[in-house]
Amino acid sequence: MIPPIRSPLDELGLNLTRRRFFEQGSHLLGGAALATLLGGRTVLANASSGPTADIERVAGAIGPHFAPKAKHVIYLHMVGGPPQQDLYDYKPKMDDWYDKDLPESIRNGQRLTTMTSGQKRFPIAPSKFRFSQHGKSGMWVSELLPHTAKMVDEICFVRSMHTEAINHEPAICYMQTGNQIVGRPCLGSWTSYGLGSLNQDLPTFVVLVARSSKPEQPQAIGARLWSSGYLPGEHAGVSFRSAGDPILYINNPPGVSSAVRRATLDGLQALNQRTLDQLGDPETRTRIAQYEMAFRMQASVPDLTNVASESESTLALYGPDVKNPGSFANSVLMARRMVERGVRFVQLYLNHWDTHSNVVGRLTNGCKDIDQPCAGLLQDLKARGLLDETLVIWGGEFGRTVYSQGGLSKQNYGRDHHPRCFTMWMAGGGARGGQIYGETDDFSYNIVKDPVHIRDFHATVLHLLGFDHERFTYRYLGLDQKLTGVEHAKVIPDLLA
Repeated sequence: MIPPIRSPLDELGLNLTRRRFFEQGSHLLGGAALATLLGGRTVLANASSGPTADIERVAGAIGPHFAPKAKHVIYLHMVGGPPQQDLYDYKPKMDDWYDKDLPESIRNGQRLTTMTSGQKRFPIAPSKFRFSQHGKSGMWVSELLPHTAKMVDEICFVRSMHTEAINHEPAICYMQTGNQIVGRPCLGSWTSYGLGSLNQDLPTFVVLVARSSKPEQPQAIGARLWSSGYLPGEHAGVSFRSAGDPILYINNPPGVSSAVRRATLDGLQALNQRTLDQLGDPETRTRIAQYEMAFRMQASVPDLTNVASESESTLALYGPDVKNPGSFANSVLMARRMVERGVRFVQLYLNHWDTHSNVVGRLTNGCKDIDQPCAGLLQDLKARGLLDETLVIWGGEFGRTVYSQGGLSKQNYGRDHHPRCFTMWMAGGGARGGQIYGETDDFSYNIVKDPVHIRDFHATVLHLLGFDHERFTYRYLGLDQKLTGVEHAKVIPDLLA
């Protein structure tokens, strides 16, 4: 029997998922209108008792499973992989190993990158930098980070992070999306999907790419890292430019008034709404939302990016580069201004950390860029009463080797990629300040206590945001997809306040 010929519209209708079917219900527009009247917030209606009874939920969002400790996230990603043994993982015994070969019992057949796999030797490169202990926790911190060192009792250090990825592209993707293959939703998109917006005039998820003061061997950073993947498109990150207009094309062109722009958008919205009603395509709904957001951002973005309202004492917290648009200091201040205005998730990237050579020069410059702004951010958030509800994350995609890549001297050296152990930290948002978790061997090469996989880290962050990572799912290709994937992942209780 010859199958009937179907139009493209019929085919689309047949392929609608159950979720999309219910999204076409007659209650949709009424619910959206009600959400607007309620200021975008509603309270879970069917929970009169139990742990979720008093959880405030944002209309259109999935909502947390339990009361979140963190309502916002500022994620500071150091692109390239900071060398843990030069910053936070103090290894004084390596001084006696200078220029001696890494023992095979330590390497234990570990996979190497093509950049060092051909080396005849793997000479140990002790850190050139001095370390000292700080705070009640006694955390060892490099002399390169004097401002951060003063904040260690606010910070939860994880020195036992590990990953399977050994090259930048899959490693950054893994850290951001929970998978080494591109195309999955990132942590910011999951947060947007789960918690929704707290400000109708700014995006829920914003991306900033800061400029290094002395760029050297940068890695590629692009929208693949802040994609919404299989989640609806409105949960993708909105990238703010570091120079010029933060968002291109949101301002009216010459000769076009706000009234004309409003009338134009109303006409486009009517056409898009007809398409949405007919097809139920979620990307059409995304387009409607993006047009409206762009219109509202004409007023909200200039206010956001104008730091003239900040006091001189506040600006001083972030250091001398704070008034330089696109600098790390300025970007971190922008992140604070965003969460203050209700942005849920700010992802900030800074290149400069791929230290295959010139560790001393590159690390000195990089730490100068980040040290005071990171410490200033924590102080500023705390002074404003925002630190308890804002989770600040700092880290890269992997660590660096204790052996030198290329030439070695006591004054300088290089370090290759190392996925077996690296250091990250969290502060605020329910993270346990003053905690030092995990331990590596004397070579900062293998974990000897309390390993934390990327999946465990993601599960812990989701827990702070109010989600059980096992139940926080999205139906796609017939599977309940999760940020933490299908392999075992666990929340680390010792990281929680």
